[in-house]
Amino acid sequence: MFRTRCFVFMSLTVLLSSMTSAAQAQSNPVPVTVVTLDAEDVTLFSELPGRVAALGVAEVRPQVSGIIVERLFQEGGTVKDGDAMYRIDDDVYDAQVQQSTANVAQAEARLTAAEKEEKRVAELLLRNVASQQAVDSAVAERDAARAALLVAKAQLQAAKIDLQHTVVRAPLAGRVGRALATQGALVTAQQAEPLAVIRQIDKIYVDVAVSTQDVLRFNRALVARPAALQSLDPTVTVTLADGSTFDQTGTVLAAEPQVDPQTGVSVLRIEFPNPNQIVLPGMYVTAHLPIEVLQGAVLAPQQGVGRNRRGQPTAMIVDDNNTVAERLLTVRGTQGDKWIVTKGLEAGDKLIVEGLQKIGVGATVSPTEKPES
Repeated sequence: MFRTRCFVFMSLTVLLSSMTSAAQAQSNPVPVTVVTLDAEDVTLFSELPGRVAALGVAEVRPQVSGIIVERLFQEGGTVKDGDAMYRIDDDVYDAQVQQSTANVAQAEARLTAAEKEEKRVAELLLRNVASQQAVDSAVAERDAARAALLVAKAQLQAAKIDLQHTVVRAPLAGRVGRALATQGALVTAQQAEPLAVIRQIDKIYVDVAVSTQDVLRFNRALVARPAALQSLDPTVTVTLADGSTFDQTGTVLAAEPQVDPQTGVSVLRIEFPNPNQIVLPGMYVTAHLPIEVLQGAVLAPQQGVGRNRRGQPTAMIVDDNNTVAERLLTVRGTQGDKWIVTKGLEAGDKLIVEGLQKIGVGATVSPTEKPES
């Protein structure tokens, strides 16, 4: 009997101790860390695949035929507009210039003789020695000699142009690639194969493919909130193939006013400065394009946002009575390490970011503001 009484007494003691601990736990608020939220205008970005294109491309081709006797540029270097790049054997073209010069001299001599003959016949007509028919013939000969002189001068000019074209010059300034023709090669005028390719890459284009959804969203925002889009930052950034961010920002130049029916995308062209020529034509990049401004959105730290059993984003906040409440959120994306929340949270809400595993809805907590990092 004594043992039974001792066991009952000890059981009551343990039960009372447990009840006392539970009461103390309920009466003592759980410490949590919170972040007081602010509302601000947030720009939404769309990540779009893009390809780099040169600002200008020129294929160097010969305008006369002949044998290349000299290459005058450094492969991989830069050239200026008008720089000599190749020299073609000019002996034949120099001879053509000399022949055309002689033809001009002959035409000038014939014109001088025809003008003298026309003048002599006109004087004879005044003395009734020559007929009007003779005068007309002399005038015709003079006019034909003038025309022949013009033809000879035109042929001389063409010959000089061909002689000048024996030096193949750069049609624009830029960076030249490898030489596609060597000394001793026979080239022909306007041939299909270029001798070299020059690309302007101190500035570059990035052509991105914009989906139909992004086009519709932008156009609807333009109709619904044109004032909001006026504050949209037009600058565009890109991420390179190695994951780094390009240190230059771009500006949208133009957009195709149609959607490709086969691919369902519209092409957007963006211009970027490329002073160090790090980015080269043909590279694939990811462009971060601003497409919409959300007014009064809340940036919530990701560690304070979870999901319920339905997969919906939720957050725990502390109300004015230091009681935990749950909010169902509408999220429009991320900005850095924060969620962009458009519904469910407001400016001034205290979002719990640490101590979530120790609390539940309705619990009393002791909030501490997280220091800014």
